[in-house]
Amino acid sequence: MSYIAIVDYGAGNLMSVHNSLDFLGYENKIAASPAVIEQAAGVILPGVGAFPDAMDALHASGLTDAVLEAARTKPFLGICLGMQMLFEESDEVRPCKGLGLLPGRIERIGTRLKLPQIGWNALDILRPNAMTEGVQQGGYVYFVHSFMAVPAEEGDLAAVTDYGARVPAMVARGNLFGCQFHPEKSGKVGLAMLKNFAKLTEVEM
Repeated sequence: MSYIAIVDYGAGNLMSVHNSLDFLGYENKIAASPAVIEQAAGVILPGVGAFPDAMDALHASGLTDAVLEAARTKPFLGICLGMQMLFEESDEVRPCKGLGLLPGRIERIGTRLKLPQIGWNALDILRPNAMTEGVQQGGYVYFVHSFMAVPAEEGDLAAVTDYGARVPAMVARGNLFGCQFHPEKSGKVGLAMLKNFAKLTEVEM
């Protein structure tokens, strides 16, 4: 049976993503081994905490190569810190290399508003894609972060939000997607996006 793999490298909020996919009726597995990732129809990389800690944990888990291959060959979604890890490097805590799947870097949000940004903010969809199908402009989603992606290529930026600064909220390139917000905590809008992603994997309900 085909399934969506949720990467377990010790630095991600796995259960909320797992529970959301269960609620939607899509087969999914927590993936703590390369084989589970390799055999999946699609992959989700969650992430919480600091960028260098998450990258260290991913490398220590032995899953990096499987994650990179999955991101190049099948529907792949990075969530929150998982989205940031798709980029080349980050300034958070200390300079740290990311997965390098998208050109660009991670920087602290340049805003006078309180950080971290915690709460619901409206999406400004710049470039509709498979994950935003049926999602209305201005829909609200849930953010928790102090750092943001700065894509080197504007074409990778799919949506932004306003938090006293233009904050990238979503990136997309081919089969690769990233959400700075938490779709699994974003009510009907977030569930619609997760359902759209699951459809890309062709995992049966």
